[in-house]
Formats: sequence, structure tokens, C-alpha cells
Amino acid sequence: EVDMTNLFKFRESFKKQFEKEEGFALTYTHFVLYALVQALKAFPQVNASIDGDNIVLKKDINLGCAVAVPGNGLVVPVIKGADNLNIRGIARALNTLVEKARAKKLTMDDLSGGTYTFTNNGSFGILAATPVILQPQVGIFCVGTMKKRPIVTKDDSIAIRQMMYATHTFDHRLIDGEQGSKFLRHVINTLE
Repeated sequence: EVDMTNLFKFRESFKKQFEKEEGFALTYTHFVLYALVQALKAFPQVNASIDGDNIVLKKDINLGCAVAVPGNGLVVPVIKGADNLNIRGIARALNTLVEKARAKKLTMDDLSGGTYTFTNNGSFGILAATPVILQPQVGIFCVGTMKKRPIVTKDDSIAIRQMMYATHTFDHRLIDGEQGSKFLRHVINTLE
């Protein structure tokens, strides 16, 4: 579970200014992608692949992001060099890829070279899902819809919070439960 309340409040206060400056909406996906990049930097083994008996650590973070294309299902374009981008840069790169996807103008280069994948089932009203890894990658991250829920806070009071489920599916041939869980915790901490 991720408490998205602080991020929700920030986005609400900043989204009009962002859209005026950039010409497109600031979404929660942009923040999740940024948090994933930070976690992949901290856990480089998650940004790897398996080639036969070999482990291939990737030097760049090329983040695949599932995009729904009405009438065509999902495609997974790749933000190349996501580790060199700030949130605004990630947002711009994703917006360009989403526009190309919806216009059916993605190239094979746009769809190749991913080192880790993100998918957002929450856009379909789903609370949680466990997607399958896009091999040869060793992990995929999924978020569900944000939903207001009563939560017991640290001081034992009850508050209404914007909560979201997040899942990290990983390949146990390379990533054990401890590392996979620490990666997930890193993403949650960054978002919170």
C-alpha cells in the first residue's frame, strides 16, 4: 500500500501551472516512473536481464511504460535513458511516446530496448494486479487505482487518505524476496 495523500495534494496544487507550461497534464504515472528510476539506481540488479546462464547488468535505465491504444490494446514504448531525466523530462518523454502510440506512429526503436517495465491497471479501476514479466527483463511494476480509505495513522487516529496498491513482480532466478521487497519499499518511500 502506498499513501499517496501528500503527492495527491502536491499534484492538485501544481497541475494547472504544469499544464500551462508544458501543454499536457501532469499525471501520477510521471511520479511513479521517477520513483522507479530512483529505485533502479539503488538496486541495479533489478535493471538487468538473463541471457541463458548469464546475468546482464544494464548500464542505462530504459523504462517501458504500457500505454492503452483505443481499439488496439496495449503497447509498451520505452523511455530511453530515463536515469538521466528529472520528473519533467520523464513526463515530456512519456507524453511524446503516448501521442505517437495513439496516432499509431511508434517505430520499432520506440518499442525496443526496455530494461524494466511499468504498467498502470488503476486507469481501468483495478485495485491490484500481478502482471507477468516482459522477458528478458527481470521485473515489472504495477499500480492500481487510488482510492480514499480510512487509515489508522502513527498517532492511532483515523484519517481519510489517498491509498494505492503497488506490486513488483520479479524473476526469482536473479532477485530474491529480500531484494525484491526492498526495491518495492524504496519506490513506496519515494512516492510517500
